[in-house]
Amino acid sequence: MSTKLLPTTKPIIEIVNVVASAVIDQKLDLYDIQKKFPDVDYHPEQFPGAVFRLRNPKTATLLFSTGKMVCTGSKSEEMARKAVKTVVQKLRKEKIKIKKDAVVTIQNIVSSINLGGKIDLERTARTLPRSMYEPEQFPGVIHRMVDPKTVILLFASGKLVCTGAKTEKDVYRSVNNLHSMLEERDLMLYG
Repeated sequence: MSTKLLPTTKPIIEIVNVVASAVIDQKLDLYDIQKKFPDVDYHPEQFPGAVFRLRNPKTATLLFSTGKMVCTGSKSEEMARKAVKTVVQKLRKEKIKIKKDAVVTIQNIVSSINLGGKIDLERTARTLPRSMYEPEQFPGVIHRMVDPKTVILLFASGKLVCTGAKTEKDVYRSVNNLHSMLEERDLMLYG
């Protein structure tokens, strides 16, 4: 017989990567950018985009000749927006004409979570709707949340990975909703 202890802490949620897309509504000459920024990686025979890395905020922004960009590596929505803005400012400073500011859209927020207790994966997969558990293929339960629309990977250790959120608020809502469901259905073990 297991002893159920009440949780002493809320889930610890850490945003580990924000992926943002951006458009500047004009073409970019990636060869020119590579000439003016020797640190920019551009190998069109391998990949059609140039990689513009920033130290602060520590991110990588892919630049495409279409004027589209994809920024990865930031730890918040605000940091992703700041990174794209910084890349555009640096390009302008080197006389690369960019008429409009970039329009940034958050595409995906990935977070790592610790619930502070163990999870019964077998029972969780049977109990929670839209959950899948095939331990011979993957060691965690894959749970698809409808509102907000996210996918959460649950591991027996009580650690989770949440992906698919478009806002930080959605990350917190998803995790807190799932945590409540796990506790209400007695699927968490603390202590």
